[in-house]
Amino acid sequence: MYKTEKIELVKNLIEELKGAKSLVLINYVGLNVKAQQELKKRLKEAGGRMIVVKNTLLKRAIASAKINDKIATDEILSGQTAIVLANEDPLAPIQVLGKFAKEHELPKFKVGIVEGAFQNEEALAKLSTLPGRDVLLGQILGALMSPEYGLVATLQGNLQKLVYILKQKAG
Repeated sequence: MYKTEKIELVKNLIEELKGAKSLVLINYVGLNVKAQQELKKRLKEAGGRMIVVKNTLLKRAIASAKINDKIATDEILSGQTAIVLANEDPLAPIQVLGKFAKEHELPKFKVGIVEGAFQNEEALAKLSTLPGRDVLLGQILGALMSPEYGLVATLQGNLQKLVYILKQKAG
């Protein structure tokens, strides 16, 4: 890659990093081309994308984008590193990565930034097992509505008892 191409790549990467709601660094060693293509396809469906870039260029882009310095240490940016960016739902691509890793035992989480908060490997693994946003909203709605349903059931039970007693007295 020529120097001008590298400069342009870093500029584009800086803009993508600044606009991302979440970014996750993964180690993709051992993933064959077919598996990488499948992963990229699944990530695209979830509103994310995977970019393979040299560690030195990624380090420059992270520094220029003024993202948390913990993510760009030499220890983390060693070996084969890919970055997964999410511009819409910050958790959907992480969940796709988690599901894909269970199926193929690869890739491995390194670190990430989710809505401005630094996440280590363990935190990313936990986030990847959370249910989807719609499921969580449904659970919250169910929890909020359950007291009302209980009250309605209790009141109906008392009315049914009253009707039963009145029928007994009338009959």
